[in-house]
Amino acid sequence: MIWFWVGFFTFVAIALALDLGVFHRTPQEPTFKSAFRKSMVWISLGLGFAAPVYFIYENNWLGANSAGLTGHDAAITYLSAYLLEEALSVDNIFVIALIFRSFRIPGKYQHRVLFWGILGAVVMRCAMLGGGVWLTKKFDFIFYFFGAYLIYSGLGLLRKEDEDEDHMEKSTVVRLLRRFVRVVDGDHGGRFTVRDSHGHRALTVLAVALVVVELTDVVFAMDSIPAVLAVSQESFVIITSNIMAILGLRSLYFMLAGAMAQFDYLKYALAALLVFIGAKMIGHGHVHIPNAVSLAVIAGLIGAGVVASIVANKKRDAESPPGPPAA
Repeated sequence: MIWFWVGFFTFVAIALALDLGVFHRTPQEPTFKSAFRKSMVWISLGLGFAAPVYFIYENNWLGANSAGLTGHDAAITYLSAYLLEEALSVDNIFVIALIFRSFRIPGKYQHRVLFWGILGAVVMRCAMLGGGVWLTKKFDFIFYFFGAYLIYSGLGLLRKEDEDEDHMEKSTVVRLLRRFVRVVDGDHGGRFTVRDSHGHRALTVLAVALVVVELTDVVFAMDSIPAVLAVSQESFVIITSNIMAILGLRSLYFMLAGAMAQFDYLKYALAALLVFIGAKMIGHGHVHIPNAVSLAVIAGLIGAGVVASIVANKKRDAESPPGPPAA
């Protein structure tokens, strides 16, 4: 079993090294076209990894698995967890965009912050998912707690949120950082630390943004981890699906960040998704919902949110008054 973990994380390390060391050696803002191409590559890899999961479980290469999954069941479970994490990442992308706007991070440096932020997220998600699996196996009541929390989070998405661009500057995290460490403003070539005019080591605004991005991921993990645990408690399936979804977050951010306002109904789809997963978690010991049904519901809600948003935008554009005639 250890060799499958080694192989998977070797692949992750190589992908991240190529991403920063080869494809983004020179800081520059990715275009929508390049971000779209890379997003399609990452999504194809994420969906395609269901095939190795199928063969691993069909041939029992991991040994006895706690859920007794067949290859077909494992692949369906992986796809459900992967799509769920991708859907919940959309809200994360919107908040990251607000962070970058708040700290005025130039587009050419945003990929660097996201790279290190996602590297930290991989480590934290592995630890938190491992802890979540242990809790659900030791304490059955944790399912009810997680389920109620997901329903509360889903309903919370329907509340109007404060989108003040300067709220990050006033946050407790930023005030604490400025109190205990030196922070310098300005463009420092994408570096996270520099020496100030007195020769002391100081953090750049880029480093402060990275800290806030990392903490934001921890907050979002409080939703995504209970949600994925509702799909399965098989460690290999949920960790690989979670990380494969996270790896494509950078490209997805540059593809969607500028167009998030166009997906009006996606928030409602995510709210319904969280309520569904929360209800499934609460009823796990009483009502059995096949993973294939869960996969259909997850894909259906995401698709419905996207389609409804596109239709609403087209209707709004058709009803808007034409601009003044050209001179």
